[in-house]
Amino acid sequence: MRSLREAFGQFATGVAVITTVTADGERAGVTVNSFTSVSLDPPLVLWCLSNRAPSAPLFLRSGRFAVNVLAADQDHLSRRFATPSTDKFAGVELLGAPLPILAGTLASFVCRTERVHDGGDHHIFVGAVERYQRAEGEPLVFHSGRYREFWPELTIGEGRVASRA
Repeated sequence: MRSLREAFGQFATGVAVITTVTADGERAGVTVNSFTSVSLDPPLVLWCLSNRAPSAPLFLRSGRFAVNVLAADQDHLSRRFATPSTDKFAGVELLGAPLPILAGTLASFVCRTERVHDGGDHHIFVGAVERYQRAEGEPLVFHSGRYREFWPELTIGEGRVASRA
């Protein structure tokens, strides 16, 4: 299993925090790197959540979620929402309601849960995007078990092109 996890980890991903709130006001948030767009017409996204995650019942019950795409300087939010806690939202600046939207993200997508598929030891959530926003900036990148810096530009020196990553 460890070897397979390490092989999967060779695929660099962005990092997002998925948030939700139930009808009775109970909030949940989780860090994921499984977020992806599915379709532009209609606008659909997907993400995956472990069946064993304590927040899984809340996400299944709420019928809505928000995807918060983290910026390069938001690794503290990634760690916070990846760690079990009684209130992951304490002290976190939020925008919008009723769904918790994290401030300072590169993009956020407010979604209605369209479908949930069985994916082995995970739930696969497909969401219909109802609204979104975006900002400029560099993404938080995860590769091979750790956060990485993203360098979109190449530097030229001594007659060769070298990547800064």
